[in-house]
Amino acid sequence: MSRSALLVAVAAYVLHAVSGFRPMVLSMAASKPANDLMIRAAKREPVERTPIWLFRQAGRHLPEYKEYKEKTGRNFLELLKYPEDVAEVTMQPIRRYDLDAAILFSDILVIVEAFGMDVTMPGGVGIQVPEPLASAAEVESRLPKTVDVKVELAHVMESVKLIREALVAEKRDVPLIGFSAAPWTLMYYMVGGSSKKNQEVGEKWLNEHPVESKELLDRLTAVVIDYMSAQVEAGAHMLQVFEAMGMWISRPAFEKWAMPCMVQIAEELKRRHPDVPLLVFPRGACYANAALQAAGYDVVTMDCETDAKGTRAMLEELAAKSGASPACAIQGNLDPAILRPSAGSDESKVKTAARKLLADVGTQALIANLGEGLLGNEDPVLVKALVDEIHAASEEMLASA
Repeated sequence: MSRSALLVAVAAYVLHAVSGFRPMVLSMAASKPANDLMIRAAKREPVERTPIWLFRQAGRHLPEYKEYKEKTGRNFLELLKYPEDVAEVTMQPIRRYDLDAAILFSDILVIVEAFGMDVTMPGGVGIQVPEPLASAAEVESRLPKTVDVKVELAHVMESVKLIREALVAEKRDVPLIGFSAAPWTLMYYMVGGSSKKNQEVGEKWLNEHPVESKELLDRLTAVVIDYMSAQVEAGAHMLQVFEAMGMWISRPAFEKWAMPCMVQIAEELKRRHPDVPLLVFPRGACYANAALQAAGYDVVTMDCETDAKGTRAMLEELAAKSGASPACAIQGNLDPAILRPSAGSDESKVKTAARKLLADVGTQALIANLGEGLLGNEDPVLVKALVDEIHAASEEMLASA
């Protein structure tokens, strides 16, 4: 140690001893949660039972969420602006179900808002960007070159900290998942405005405005990396990347435009936070899971149309051929229809689906989840049955192995 460094260290020690002063910590390392099943599964470490969490587990399917919205008088997008509300809604499914992870209650379009574009949710038509980019020239004239996420999205980082405190205080200490939409998904909304219409606009932009499209994707990629990294610094244990609009881009275009962004995200986040598991969901584009494994994601997700057994075998085969590392863990692909009485489901069908997933791919290096998010018409009784059955059935399988 140099003489100057030694003097700094001694001064800090003296200040601490005399006045209780503590040197500033630049980031909050996420301490290991009491229930670390999800983290171990993501890293392919042995687990005593298969972990489970659910896409959109917080929010609209829960009666307590509806009651909370009425109590606060705030709609979905308004709740996201208040860290106390975000923490409360995030905790609601953790209190009700024996889930193995909490996920930040947020929306995939907060980055779009951080770029200065309005986001609305008028009801019945999904989330919208009412004034999408009207021309390629607006990439330069309307959007900032970059975004300081610790300023524009400071409320999200405060929410992460409050959730961590609540998980420990309520003795439900499970990993907290931070997340972001992927660049293509963000661009899709920024140029098309809606998931319900104008689905062709995004790829049309890629074809007709390649220079501006690359510039926009580059800016989004840099901000997504900073945003997810900031969530880790605030206390998130794991990170999930959502490529939610993979069904609205052709495979050649996905591989040319979207995939390089996903690779860059994985490489940079692994450089910054090598021990933080990185999960990815290319919804509607699960053909990309092999490439995402190669890019360094710890967990790839299967949508409802993707065969779990085939995916596991394919990833294992590719990993064996490359000789670089073992195959990544997998997540998904249960159909949320099994949680809806309106679809003719019941507890027996839920248990059958849970056991089939485990029989197909085994209990290890698996995170049980849905292949699509909850829509709001699911029965909490059936959701609980799914969570409990994954745990019970996987424990039985391991005990008999």
